[in-house]
Amino acid sequence: MPTVCFGCNTHLNRGEQHLCTVCRNHLPITDYTFNEENPIDRIFYGRIRVKKASSFLFFIENGIVQQLIHHLKYKNQEQIGTFLGDWYGQILRGNQFLDKIDVVIPVPLHKKKLKKRGYNQVALFASRLAHFINAEYNDEILIKTANTKTQTTKGRIGRWQENRALYTLSDASKLNNKNILLVDDVITSGATMEICVKALQEAQETTIYVTSMAVVPQFQ
Repeated sequence: MPTVCFGCNTHLNRGEQHLCTVCRNHLPITDYTFNEENPIDRIFYGRIRVKKASSFLFFIENGIVQQLIHHLKYKNQEQIGTFLGDWYGQILRGNQFLDKIDVVIPVPLHKKKLKKRGYNQVALFASRLAHFINAEYNDEILIKTANTKTQTTKGRIGRWQENRALYTLSDASKLNNKNILLVDDVITSGATMEICVKALQEAQETTIYVTSMAVVPQFQ
């Protein structure tokens, strides 16, 4: 277990995990809910049919959240997913919309990247959310078909056109008539979620909700 804070590198005191008390108190929680319209909903307007969108934290460059997710993805600190999932799961427990969720699905990694990293950084976060909202967790039905690098310099439309076949369902019939919560690490333009939602909609009569660990603030 790490003994220094992922946010500021100070020594952790007894009872502190992953973040010191100061960094934890400064964690930029969005306060977005699944009950009221928020800027993440508006990201997807006119693009895909999403029932409701939300996110736990604001992703700010060089901030605490960026440090947490960097350690989660690249420093083998997989337990950060559990830490954030338990925190957000307790916030979401009992939410009137999420009580209807049948299955929680993480945005998948390609099998080669999964083998290299050893884990999907979204998996533990998503599975803990499933636990708190009493839903099934399924990380096998949505599949990434190609191993692509993150393309941060391309526009949303260009990325979608290039990557639209990146995701598919192993068995669409298993999601027929299901309420689905799709989970990612960071929402920026929403392009990845858009492609994944289109794949999920290969199943019949789905209702899709989306959420993430963090979102890049939307100024609108």
